[in-house]
Amino acid sequence: MSQASQVKNIVLVHGAFADGSSWSKVIPLLQANGFKVTSVQNHLTSFNDDVASTKRALAAQDGPVILVGHSYGGVVITEAGNDPKVAGLVYVAAFAPDAGQSIVEISKDFPKPIGLDKVVPQQDGFLLLSADGVATGFAQDLSKEEQALITSVQPQTHGSIFVAQPTQAAWHSKPSWYIVATEDNMIAPEQEVSMAKQINAATTTLPSSHVVMLSHPKEVALIIADAAAGAK
Repeated sequence: MSQASQVKNIVLVHGAFADGSSWSKVIPLLQANGFKVTSVQNHLTSFNDDVASTKRALAAQDGPVILVGHSYGGVVITEAGNDPKVAGLVYVAAFAPDAGQSIVEISKDFPKPIGLDKVVPQQDGFLLLSADGVATGFAQDLSKEEQALITSVQPQTHGSIFVAQPTQAAWHSKPSWYIVATEDNMIAPEQEVSMAKQINAATTTLPSSHVVMLSHPKEVALIIADAAAGAK
């Protein structure tokens, strides 16, 4: 991961049913190679709140940024990535809608992943992914101890985020990278391939569950570093 002539700031955006610790294995790999890394803590209460959190993180950076999103975090970076500090976008098994498109809309023509049947409604429109859902749909290639940790730190996620629509899709004007997880049980891998093609992303395919950054952190860190070197 050469630091020569590349972006030095990385902002990581987690997805639904998760928190900033999603990036716990990737962060030290990037830091060891000289990157300044910030992991956004999304509230998951509304799309606008999460975009605002990401924009605050971007405002705190001292130069150009590679903005990275996992899962629903891809919707967030699609909107927040319009910030002039953002030099490139990395979608990690993430949704990549166009302006005016929601997760629900762009997913309707693809097979329903088994993990979605493990989502349990809570009060006031919030959702949780069951422990079984984490083990079989979200992170089936991690250890039982890691699965238990993901379940323990999981915040409640408001259902409104799945119908939120970006107003402007940053991938139209920013270079993009995409990591397809071929064993994903939360987003259909066929959909990931389709989205990567739609946004004209440099695409890498990994044999991973949905949490590719936890099951393949070295590969994910390398792709983020490649984006930092390649973004102009």
